[in-house]
Amino acid sequence: MSIKIYPLQFEPILKERIWGGEKLKTVLNKPIVSKITGESWELSTVEGDISIVANGELKGKSLTELIDEQPNEILGTSVYNRFGKQFPLLFKYLDAREDLSIQVHPNDELAKERHNSFGKTEMWYVMQADADARIIVGFKEDSSKEEYLENLNNKTLVSILDDVKAKVGDVFFLETGTVHAIGAGLVVAEIQQTSDITYRLYDFDRVDAQGNKRELHVDLALDAINYNKVDTYKKYEKTVNESNVVVDCPYFTTNFIPLNGGVKVNKKGDTFTVYMCIEGAFEIRHENVVYQYKKGDTVLIPAAMDAYVLNGEGAILEITI
Repeated sequence: MSIKIYPLQFEPILKERIWGGEKLKTVLNKPIVSKITGESWELSTVEGDISIVANGELKGKSLTELIDEQPNEILGTSVYNRFGKQFPLLFKYLDAREDLSIQVHPNDELAKERHNSFGKTEMWYVMQADADARIIVGFKEDSSKEEYLENLNNKTLVSILDDVKAKVGDVFFLETGTVHAIGAGLVVAEIQQTSDITYRLYDFDRVDAQGNKRELHVDLALDAINYNKVDTYKKYEKTVNESNVVVDCPYFTTNFIPLNGGVKVNKKGDTFTVYMCIEGAFEIRHENVVYQYKKGDTVLIPAAMDAYVLNGEGAILEITI
């Protein structure tokens, strides 16, 4: 059976979080109903959170069904050869009304050994930032397990971590092992390996509505942390109507495309492409059909869709493998 190939949108999977707010609705127009919505999972095959097609002939089908039926057409030949029928990335928007916990993600080796999962290399693109918004990314200076534990036990961990002001358009690339936390007042687009493995180190002694603190994973994190200072901030070009490379790593490549008019795209069928609309609006013209998108929309271009035109006024992230 051959499935119809066209740009695919999926129902957002909305997640309440103790640190979440309402900006996913006010900034990105997501259909949230809770005042503590922290995440909108846009494209996911994490167990229990499988994305469902929201548009066109394939509406109601799951992403895993589509991949199972036509892996080369959806994923692309090189992606299928490398990952089989696994969708290797997870795409989200996050709204941090409060600081997230200080956390770390394990690498592929540890994640496979402990959780039979991918590791979690990720990147953030800042879509909205309050005036004093900041993030934590790694250590201020090279540290050690001993120094880290001493400060953790003394509740002074923040004092040895790098605290960076964040503004719209900033990109941070976090390799596994980087201690980090998104700070209050930020909306970010997040691109990451397909993994939901997070080791929580410190949660500012917060309690939930029932008075319970969230679980910490101090012991698991010890071998996962990179104790050296790291450079996470990514500078990138902003040439209009071109794919400007922002992050190019073994797990994904992310380009920034400022749109002012039209851009022809031709592909070879080796990888899927994902577009996240981060500013303004754009459209995709494919086989005489026009598909329209606005800020906060995410669209999956199956690998078999090899020629189309992007057109619009705004900016998009373009992600491939």
